[in-house]
Order: sequence, then structure tokens, then C-alpha cells
Amino acid sequence: MITLSNIAVQFGKRVLYKDVNIKFTSGNIYGIIGANGAGKSTLLRAISGELEPTKGTVEMAPGERMSVLEQDHFKYDMNRVLDTVLMGHKPLWDNMNEKMALYCLADMTDEQGLHLAELEEQFAEMGGWTAESDAAQLLQELGIPETLHDKQMAELSNNQKVRVMLAKALFGNPDNLLLDEPTNDLDLDTVQWLEQYLSNFEHTVLVVSHDRHFLDAISTHTVDVDYGKVSVFAGNYSFWYQSSQLALRQQQNAKAKAEEKRKELEEFIRRFSANVAKSKQTTSRKKMLEKLSVDEIEPSTRKYPGIIFQMEREAGNQILEVDGLKAVEEDGTVLFDNVSFQIEKGQKVVFLSHNPKAMTALFEIINGNRQAHAGTYKWGVTITTAYLPLDNGSFFETELNLVDWLMQYGKGNEVEMKAYLGRMLFSQEDCLKKASVLSGGEKMRMMIARMQMRNANCLILDTPTNHLDLESIQAFNNNLCGYKGNVLFASHDHEFIQTVANRIIELTPKGTIDRLMEYDDYIEDAGIQARKAELYS
Repeated sequence: MITLSNIAVQFGKRVLYKDVNIKFTSGNIYGIIGANGAGKSTLLRAISGELEPTKGTVEMAPGERMSVLEQDHFKYDMNRVLDTVLMGHKPLWDNMNEKMALYCLADMTDEQGLHLAELEEQFAEMGGWTAESDAAQLLQELGIPETLHDKQMAELSNNQKVRVMLAKALFGNPDNLLLDEPTNDLDLDTVQWLEQYLSNFEHTVLVVSHDRHFLDAISTHTVDVDYGKVSVFAGNYSFWYQSSQLALRQQQNAKAKAEEKRKELEEFIRRFSANVAKSKQTTSRKKMLEKLSVDEIEPSTRKYPGIIFQMEREAGNQILEVDGLKAVEEDGTVLFDNVSFQIEKGQKVVFLSHNPKAMTALFEIINGNRQAHAGTYKWGVTITTAYLPLDNGSFFETELNLVDWLMQYGKGNEVEMKAYLGRMLFSQEDCLKKASVLSGGEKMRMMIARMQMRNANCLILDTPTNHLDLESIQAFNNNLCGYKGNVLFASHDHEFIQTVANRIIELTPKGTIDRLMEYDDYIEDAGIQARKAELYS
């Protein structure tokens, strides 16, 4: 349990929030949401003790332990992988080191011997005898094989380090767990594993994430950082989003009677509750619906970018034909082989692989930016494409401001470009900034704006939700659902895949799996999972 009393956080004259009084209780998972810069990560830092709040106190119940997902992936480079995980349980790790120092003494006093006996007793109480095997099991479940457990962290790739840091945070069953963007750099299978793990976690969890499906699957409560305050609502992200949109519509319809509004809100809660009761949520043990209240619902102050893809020309029947494509990395790793498919009109296809480089290679090939090792591809004559690459760095190596940058890719004068940028949530002042100084999220919004100006009938999107906040992801997702053209994409966002894709193609070193079905059905199909195991073996 974590108790916040009169917490305030202020930087100079800017007040993020004040008078925050919240009790986070055991057995619940709190999904923290808010616009970029609202102070979500800052709240976690204040709770963990990394940041001293301007005012107020943070307290845990006596004897409780807190664990935090650390963001510095180089901090433990000189440590053994298994030791890094063990360090996640600091009292146990300190105990082990103190015991080792005593055992290394040439002569031990009676007092030191008694202390050693106490340490051994504490070691057993903390589960020390199974600690290494428990840590090893956790690493394996997160995709770190036993062959890496005795290596130094510096020898691991960044993606592997992310998994080790997550194992470190989870290790030892902490009483309070703080996770800031835990799904970053995880594949879909590992995210699903984490959802299931947290659904069985019996203590207090606070999570900041931009992954809507993940938040929906694990959260019992939503912590909304908005209006310069921090508010807690019963229910997951979908409930918060849908209810806030409903409240906004009602606010805009000033003529609606108060009683009619209340009846509409109550009907919304009833329908939402029924849907959750029948859903596939992993958090079935939680009673997230017990406190849903009409009085909690209020419109959000957050703004959603105007992401609208339109087609200048309708596509013909010939979209894209791929025959026998093969891609190999410089080190000889086969990304995919013998890939053949034909895209039909109106299809929205998600490409999957255990190796994310496979999707990038495919998209680079069909966009003419990379040579295939074998095979051919052919676009239909009516097709115009707009491509969102994984790496957009080269587009922003320029001294141009945002208006001039955008004018490279579309028609219109300065006033029209500024209006366009305004719809993408760039202010008048922002428009004069150099494109080279933009943040990752701002660059993605500029790349999406660039794509929209193409008016293409086929969109190619390589991990489009990277660096975007929840509002941009939601706006992007909503528009793609209604887009009439073709979409070829890769994503780690479960909700994005489930709501957009109507076809799934999985790329493996030994061929493909190609199905016309929804993603939820795909991952639950035992036959498909058996076929995947065969192709990746």
C-alpha cells in the first residue's frame, strides 16, 4: 500500500499538480494516463523517492518493499545478468553480500558468528535458497536463455537488457511495483506474458503505459493526470476514454436535461459492465466494476490530432503481388524466405515475426529501398503508396522550420501549412521551430502529416505507434478503422492490430503463415501456434 498525502510537484513557476491525496491499495493495478508533459513519469519518480516532491509525503505500510523498473540500461553493464536480477530484491542481495564477507574472514569472532546465524535465518525467510533458480526462471520466461545468465550485461543487446531490467523489477514479489512503460521494446508474446503475470500479482502496481490493450488487460483503476491534479477512477483505460468522450458530447449539448444526461451515463456504465464481464480480460479476479460511478465522469482537457487519411484515387483490383521474396542480414541471419502473397482490395494486413527486422526488411524492399536476396514484387498501376518507415532520422537532418519542411511534400501556401500543422497539434510558435530539434513524438506527427498529404490509396506503416502518446495513437487508430484503402503494417500494439487488421501474415525463416482472421483469434488458435513453433525451430 502506498499513501500520498498533500503531494505537490512544481518546477519553477510551473505547477504539475498539488493537493494530491491518494491511497494505492494492495491487490489493485493503477494505470496512469495523461498528456505528454502532464507529469506521469514524474509522479512515479516522486513515489519512488528518486524525486523530492515540492510538498507532501509518500508512505508505505511498515515492512513493505518497493521495486521500480529502471530506465538506465547501462547501469549494470559490469554485472552478471543473474546478479542484476537478484539485485532487484535489495534486502536479499545485501544479506548475500554480508554473508559472503563474513565467510571470507580468516577468523570469526563469537559476535560475528551469531550475526552470521541471524543472516542465515533471514536469508531463508526471504527465499534465499531458491533465489537463483527463481531469477533464472523469470529470465527464461522473459526470453533470456540460460546461456546468457552468466554473461555480463554489457554483452547483451538493448532489447535483452530491457527484459533483464523488467525481471529485476518483478523479482522477489515486491509489495509495491512501479512500472514506467514496461512494454517498450517487448514483442507481442512477451507483452502477453507480462499481462498474465500481473493479472496474478497480489500486491500494489502503478503503471505508466501507452499500450491501450495492456492497460485494459491489467488495470483495475485509472489514474488520470489532468486539470493540474491527479484523479483516480475505478475501471480501465477503455472505460475512462469512452466515458470522457461521452461527457464531452454532453457538455457540448448544453440543452440536454440533467436527468436525460444521467440516464445516458448510467446506460453507458451498464453496457460497459456487461461487456467487461464477458470479455477476455486477464484480470478476472479484480472487482474493477464495483465502484463505477456516474459522478466520476468528466470530459478530458486533452487534445487529439486531426489524423485523416483520404484517397485521391480509388485503387483498382491489382494491389500488390509478392512472389518468393527472401531477405538475409549481413551476418547471414535469414529474416524470411519464400514469401509469396497477393493483396486484395480493401485488405488491411498486419505483418508479424519473432524478429522485428523481418517486417522492416519487407517494407524497405517493397518501397524500393532495399534489394531482396530472391523473389519479386509488383504494384498495381493504380496504386499510390505512403510509407512511414521505422527510422525517420534522415528526414530531420535539416535546418528547415516545420512549415518549410512540410511544404516539401505537399501543395499549399504558408497559411495553409500552418493550419495543417495546427490540426496536428503544433502551435503558431512551434511552426517556426527547426525540424531537427523535434522530440520523437513530434517527429512522428510530422511524418504522419507528410503521409496524409500524399492522399495515397495504400498505406505502409512500420510500427506506427512508436513515440506517440495515447491521444495520437487513438486518433491514428480511429481513422485507420474507417480508411477505405489498403493498409500494410507492423505493430507491437495489440489493440491497434485487433481493430485495424483483417488479415495476418507472419514472416519466418522457413515460410509464412497467412490467415484472414482477427488477431485475438490468431493468437488463441492452437493449430497456428503449433505451426509457428515448427517454422521458428
